[in-house]
Amino acid sequence: MKRLFTERHGGTKPRVSEVLDETARNALWNLLSARINEEWFGFLFPDKCGDGYAYAGTDFEKLRRTMEGYGLLWPRRYLDANFVSSDGQIFDVVEFAYEHIAEAKDPSYHSYMSHSHYSYDQEAGRAKFEQDVNRIFERNGIAFELKHGEVIRVTPTGLQEALAETVFHTGDNALDEMLEAARQKFLNRSLDVRREALEKLWDAWERLKTIEPGRDKKAQATALLAKASREPNFLARLDKEAMELTEIGNKFMIRHTETDKTPIGESAHVDYLFHRMFSLIRMLLKASGRGG
Repeated sequence: MKRLFTERHGGTKPRVSEVLDETARNALWNLLSARINEEWFGFLFPDKCGDGYAYAGTDFEKLRRTMEGYGLLWPRRYLDANFVSSDGQIFDVVEFAYEHIAEAKDPSYHSYMSHSHYSYDQEAGRAKFEQDVNRIFERNGIAFELKHGEVIRVTPTGLQEALAETVFHTGDNALDEMLEAARQKFLNRSLDVRREALEKLWDAWERLKTIEPGRDKKAQATALLAKASREPNFLARLDKEAMELTEIGNKFMIRHTETDKTPIGESAHVDYLFHRMFSLIRMLLKASGRGG
């Protein structure tokens, strides 16, 4: 589908909502129900023709029982008055659908059995389904997207590009793993998991400060910062920033959980702290030839 007028002229909602509203929730359930009705699940849940043809639409009962076995809601019930769903429940069904969906093509009517036969294209079906889901998210200002079969969070503008582009080749496997874990956790739709991303990032920061040669941690950190700038005033600013970020990690509930630590309760605060620390780490990685 082509871009609509408001999309072409910057009139769409900003994608900042981390909760589905009623319109977006109903649109997703409607999409899922429609794809079931259109036989897009007949590739992996085929209703076999009595004449031996493999793909005669979808075995809806087998699909429904499989979804029930996974603890998933049945999309075709979404219009029932007592149908209630959480965001997590609908995202689970979206991810299940992506895994099992395939575009139903070339229907040919089999008059003797009073049904149609189909061919299927799973790659095309997944691509179209992903596009449809993401269009609903975009049009309703939802800060999520379906990517490679997983519903992930859309990160703030600027940071999204940095996260996608940054490579970690520090020469230290443990540090690379911490940084990658922080990146993956920060994309998670769960706020609790994104808080874990802060912990991983601050752990990576403490390790990064010891990666340069030096007699102790302070000397090693000083050597690392020195690679980022030779200009005294900017270097002093970097040193102050490094100390402030270390202090944040110690005083807030990031690396420590003692009762005197300040918890981080809001998503926007997680975004701010992650962006601030990630920006410094990325710059230092680039400056020291360790990726970035």
